[in-house]
Amino acid sequence: MTGTLLLGAVAYDPKVVTIWEGFRSWFRDHGLDVDYLLYSHYERQVEDLIAGRIDLAWNSPLAWIRAERMARARGLALRAVAMRDTDRDLRSLVVVRADADLHSVADLRGRPVATGAVDSPQATLLPLALLRDAGLTPGADVEVRRFDVGVGLHGDHIGGEREAAQALLAGRVDAACLIDANLLAFGREGTLPPGSVRVLAQTEPYDHCTMTAGPAADPGLVEQFGKLLFGMSYADPVARPLLDLEGLKRWLSGRTDRYAALDRAVTETGFYDPDGAFGAGHHRP
Repeated sequence: MTGTLLLGAVAYDPKVVTIWEGFRSWFRDHGLDVDYLLYSHYERQVEDLIAGRIDLAWNSPLAWIRAERMARARGLALRAVAMRDTDRDLRSLVVVRADADLHSVADLRGRPVATGAVDSPQATLLPLALLRDAGLTPGADVEVRRFDVGVGLHGDHIGGEREAAQALLAGRVDAACLIDANLLAFGREGTLPPGSVRVLAQTEPYDHCTMTAGPAADPGLVEQFGKLLFGMSYADPVARPLLDLEGLKRWLSGRTDRYAALDRAVTETGFYDPDGAFGAGHHRP
């Protein structure tokens, strides 16, 4: 099979260059010409995927929602090729201080709640949907204090979540919204010392990033790409450092059914219109 696949990824951290340089070399060593293009934010990456300027996009869950809406409105088809083993069945949490006199989501009425960036699925869109489902309207029944770090990165930059956690520990808010993995990470690094907070509520499980094949991608090359990706072994001394940097041990098939809650949250907030255009709830990066 000849030809080049051009993959888009968002440069949320300097290590992204190291990651995709390594993957590019690995794929070429295995007979597939893969190149990459780095973006400063997901919105342009999605637009280029739909326009056929790139073949693959390493999409956030929110980027998948927008790409799928844009594709459907244009009569185009996308394919969720793969995701990491660590992208499946995640939860977002609403946490409070361990000694707080708060025992249910309803107790947050009239209280300040910290979130991550406006476009963070895990630290803003999904946990605020959880509050709405409990009968609390964000901005009316609860005061939302948003920490807009890295807008455009769809929560990949965890600075907003870290600042939300710090605000909680300092007593400036009564609850903070975090993804489960970052609660553990903040405990290890000392941002939220063990025993300082407890979980008040959690979302249903959802999935995170997905490798998306766009409408212009050569199906044969995408098939070859997928076979090689799924064949990457953590026992391979060349592949293992790359997998560690990207935070996985095994690539799994892409699935999209666990994006339903986020899609609903996007609709409820008007973040994107049904055709993927920026809605009233969107903040352009």
